[in-house]
Amino acid sequence: MNKLTPKRMFFTKGVGHHKNKLQSFELALRSAGVAQCNLVAVSSIFPPDCKIISKEKGIAFLGTGQITFVVMAREATNEPNRLVSAAIGLARPKNKKVYGYLSEHHGFGETLTKAADFAEDLAATMLGSTLGIEVDPDAAWDERKQVYKVGGKQQFVSRSIAQNARGHKDGLWTTVVAMAVMLLDS
Repeated sequence: MNKLTPKRMFFTKGVGHHKNKLQSFELALRSAGVAQCNLVAVSSIFPPDCKIISKEKGIAFLGTGQITFVVMAREATNEPNRLVSAAIGLARPKNKKVYGYLSEHHGFGETLTKAADFAEDLAATMLGSTLGIEVDPDAAWDERKQVYKVGGKQQFVSRSIAQNARGHKDGLWTTVVAMAVMLLDS
């Protein structure tokens, strides 16, 4: 692996309110703990041998102005009481030497659970298609163990993080973010 392959990753989320849309986004990034970084959006591959760490440990690795790779979901509204959501889903094989998938989902009118479940199911479906397996999230989900079992062959685990909020009552911009933050070894 080269130096740009992340070895660690953490999940975070946040919400911000402001009269300006961009400042609302900035406040959501502050709430998520990553506003001090130069964020670069990347696509959906969860690297092999990547360790998931806590948000607190991950933020300790971030420096001011640091280029930081993220898979980010983001949504905003300035309509009072309009529900916005952002979610990141992860599906990775039990075999940590194999890559997995991250998905981003953003929408309106969805509960936190619905947004999180959708992002998680999307990641699982993408991973399943890569493995040549048709995944039916409703039939494959084992709620108790939270492990996808497909065709008795492949198992993979999934998880998600989501943030939602109602549009500010006074019409301020409300922005929600959810992200997977990838950390590179220096």
